[in-house]
Amino acid sequence: MEQYIIKNQDSFNSKDIFECGQCFRWNKQNDNSYIGVISSGVIKVEEKNSEIIFTGETNGNFKDVVREYFDLDTNYNEFKTKLSNVDEYLKESINFGSGIRILNQDLWECIISFIISANNNIPRIKKIIERLSKVYGKKVLFQNEEYYLFPTPEELSKASVQDLRNLGLGFRDKRVFNTTQMILNNEFNIENFKKINNTETMREELLKLDGVGPKVADCILLFGAKRSDVFPIDVWVRRVMNDLYIHNENEEKVSKKELIKLAEEKFLGIQGIAQQYLFYWKRESGKSA
Repeated sequence: MEQYIIKNQDSFNSKDIFECGQCFRWNKQNDNSYIGVISSGVIKVEEKNSEIIFTGETNGNFKDVVREYFDLDTNYNEFKTKLSNVDEYLKESINFGSGIRILNQDLWECIISFIISANNNIPRIKKIIERLSKVYGKKVLFQNEEYYLFPTPEELSKASVQDLRNLGLGFRDKRVFNTTQMILNNEFNIENFKKINNTETMREELLKLDGVGPKVADCILLFGAKRSDVFPIDVWVRRVMNDLYIHNENEEKVSKKELIKLAEEKFLGIQGIAQQYLFYWKRESGKSA
């Protein structure tokens, strides 16, 4: 068991980070702490007064794992200052979710998780991923409780389409199976993908994977590849953008192309960061213009 404590960290709030829709392996505990399973182990996050206490069992140097995963070396105040100057809506959404940080999640896990997320809700996504991990992932013990790491491509390749169907994946079963096989067979090389510097090229590569459409690709790019110049669009994002800026009586008629163009113009190259503030604000507070 290892521990790392930071004090007076700007832009860090556990609820904002873990409830803003970017991750699926974190769960709130009775003492208001959060426990999560990441690719290298299990971490507990507690906030007490001005301290943030990280306790965990991980591979590698624990401090380095924490700082990398929670993006602690990025100055989010710069993002917030830049976006707050766009308009009062952005300023209010940032004040609401001021503790959001974009986690550095494992790319492989991110790909499969967001394929599972298609036409799904967060509680159900979390249950499916937990079942998948329990059946095919490695068991680890943390504070006398059992947790399961997300399975590697080799581990998940042991699952047939029917096995995945039995775990509740529904129509996503074939998609997860096919994408796992593509990655295992090196038709999609994760390490080579990480070396690509152009966002559009990365998106084109992701779209070759079964079950990865434009929205899922943008989620993977933002949460698994740290590309903040993408703007994932779901029902909440379309709604808040329409409410605040477009004002179409039928929000479903607002095209993704229009939303993406507007985001590029307004959010100054960090539209993925803006998306998280707006998404969280709209979903949690129901705020509209």
